[in-house]
Amino acid sequence: MAIREIVIYPADILKKKCLPVQKFDEELKTLVEDMAETMYAAPGVGLAANQVDVDAQVCVIDVAESETSDLHVFVNPEIIIRDGEIEWEEGCLSFPDILVNVHRSAKVTVRAQDANGNFFDTEAEGLFAVAIQHELDHLNGVTLANKVGYLRKKMMLKELMKIKNSRQRDK
Repeated sequence: MAIREIVIYPADILKKKCLPVQKFDEELKTLVEDMAETMYAAPGVGLAANQVDVDAQVCVIDVAESETSDLHVFVNPEIIIRDGEIEWEEGCLSFPDILVNVHRSAKVTVRAQDANGNFFDTEAEGLFAVAIQHELDHLNGVTLANKVGYLRKKMMLKELMKIKNSRQRDK
């Protein structure tokens, strides 16, 4: 397992729809393990493959509030049912130190595959539902920048460029 570098917006890979996973092999399992380790180290509650510069429909989510892990792996996920509405203040590992109020469905049902290719459905509400929608947005090339107006987007981009430049100097 390895901690991978998290891609910071406006990286191009964050703006495009990720490719569906075709091969359920050891490479995929390694990616999932690395993504989980990266998410926990960040720390975050979700991570999409394109956030670690991999063009694949894969995300990991763990919203457990305890020391016990509750890792959910979604490969080729799609939301099949949406219900209600909720507003949530969201952060994102690709937008460090930036929070945005986003309107989401309060409950969702997602259909996906696990790392072995087995299909499953999961119902979610609250933070889990928000995290699923956030990560699936990533897999479809939608980021927090798409959820705000023009001026806020410009301000966010300016802040992110400062962070990116600071990280490059620290290397």
